[in-house]
Amino acid sequence: MPTPALKISNLRKVYRRGNVAVDDLSLTVEEGDFFGFLGPNGAGKSTTIHCITGIAEPTSGSIEIFGLDAVKNYREARRLVGLCTQEFNVDPFATGRQIVDWMGGYFGMGRAERKARIDYLMERFELGPHEKKSFRELSGGLKRRVILARALVNDPKLLILDEPTAGVDVELRRVLWRYLQEINGDGRTILLTSHYLEEVERLCRDVAIVNNGKIVRQGTKDEISGGPGGLENAYLAATGAEPDHVAGQ
Repeated sequence: MPTPALKISNLRKVYRRGNVAVDDLSLTVEEGDFFGFLGPNGAGKSTTIHCITGIAEPTSGSIEIFGLDAVKNYREARRLVGLCTQEFNVDPFATGRQIVDWMGGYFGMGRAERKARIDYLMERFELGPHEKKSFRELSGGLKRRVILARALVNDPKLLILDEPTAGVDVELRRVLWRYLQEINGDGRTILLTSHYLEEVERLCRDVAIVNNGKIVRQGTKDEISGGPGGLENAYLAATGAEPDHVAGQ
């Protein structure tokens, strides 16, 4: 069988004060998939992503990225991953090109390699006319494109998207969706977290729902959204919330 893009086995993360953020979570994402990772705030999504990318160290369990142990072989595994963060954790006075270039340097890419890759990304995401502007001068949609370009500078095989369209208007969200579909169509595996269920329905093929640090439901998008009320009702039921038409009675 092909090696999964991401395999998480019995992951547990307990913080110093005893807070259990992730509890015995297991998840497999096949290569080439567009996978939705859903759950309410505080459910354990961000902690799981932090463990995958080395920001946090698992308390127990294992994470493999294309067969590489994400803890024991951190450098090799991390090179296979691109992380598109929800927060704009950049220097607001830097240009988009500088921001992407610095990330390329983090991955040890040479100057010529970085330039070629950044030229491609600037064209791909239509950032060329704006590449000399400081990040703070850009619109919300352009900022999101810069963060996406930064995540792709190392040409990762696995792209992790943490709320990639947060704060973006409807038109720009659809532009970003097109980019993401093209990236996935190129063969890249994508793990998406999002509170926009329409986004998940449009983009993802498989879905896992996490609550209180545990996977409470997973399967294909069609399996999960096939019942009455679709994905929204399935999500609300899995996380213990009530649909509006029930809560309002």
